[in-house]
Amino acid sequence: MAHHSFGALIDIESANKTIVGPPLALKKSVRAPEPIELEDYASKMRDDPIDHLASGAQTPNENNEFTVSHPPTPIQHTTAPLVETWSNPPGNKWRILTTCLAYFGLAMNDSAAGALIPYMETNFHIGYAVVSLIFVTNAIGFLTAAFVVDLVVSKLGRQRTLILSELIMSIGFVGIVAPSPFPVVVVAFLLIGFSTSMLLAVCNVFCVNLAKSSIILGLVHGSYGLGGIFGPIIATALVSRGVYWSRYYSITLGIRVLTLLCVSVTWRGYGEEHSPNLLTALERTASRRAAADAGMSEPNKLQLLKMALKNRVTIIGALFIFAYQGAEVSISGWVISFLITYREGDPAKVGYVTAGFWVS
Repeated sequence: MAHHSFGALIDIESANKTIVGPPLALKKSVRAPEPIELEDYASKMRDDPIDHLASGAQTPNENNEFTVSHPPTPIQHTTAPLVETWSNPPGNKWRILTTCLAYFGLAMNDSAAGALIPYMETNFHIGYAVVSLIFVTNAIGFLTAAFVVDLVVSKLGRQRTLILSELIMSIGFVGIVAPSPFPVVVVAFLLIGFSTSMLLAVCNVFCVNLAKSSIILGLVHGSYGLGGIFGPIIATALVSRGVYWSRYYSITLGIRVLTLLCVSVTWRGYGEEHSPNLLTALERTASRRAAADAGMSEPNKLQLLKMALKNRVTIIGALFIFAYQGAEVSISGWVISFLITYREGDPAKVGYVTAGFWVS
């Protein structure tokens, strides 16, 4: 009886128990992240995104799931050219206006010489062959500066180079304005040509590297054209009223002094390696490394000059500018002597012909 009672007890206890098999793997439920979880994640990412991701922290994917890792987003190593504009940096617009003023003053000098040649011949008792030395020395100074302007810019920087050119040009005009012998006038035109070349080199390079450079260059050289129109008109009006011919250059001297002040202010702080591209330094380094890997060395300035001289476009462009600029200035100057000598023109009136030449 006891045996049956013990067996019945076992059966009763077994019937009350449920046999549970091995635990099933719980399927990960998909749920949207709570706002507090997103705020915590964003805070950690702001503090230290590298350590936060390296620690295996879960990040939300596009299905609002938290996963252990994600494939990294591909990084595009591309650069966008950051070309300067007339207003960026803001000082550029004042530099452009200063350049326009400088070019206006240069044309006032270039265009007025023809109207003043007859009076120079009378004052110094020389012929047109001797007075032509002012054009010859001006051209010599211009060509000489072309070989040293790059060295000067590399040593002094753009602002100091422009200041130096304005100072040299002002000294030249002082030598003309003062009652000086003709040899001093010749040397003065040599200095003016030298400084003009330096100024044009720096300003043209600055303008051509700006966005919409064609419009800016048109504005700058248009200012030169205006100076070419006003120069002979003012010069003829002065000398026809009995004013000594060299007093005209006091006007150009005043423009140079004003330009010197403007250059000192507007070009202050302009970077000497002002690059139009954000990654220019990196690209330059990569270029050097690539050249070194290929067994090539970076070309120096002399090698770059040789490469430029072998470029057909460079040669043709230089010859065109050389011929055009020389013909422009010489014709506008010597047409006055031609009209006086061979057309019996009145020196007090034929000077206005040069203004018409510059208008056309």
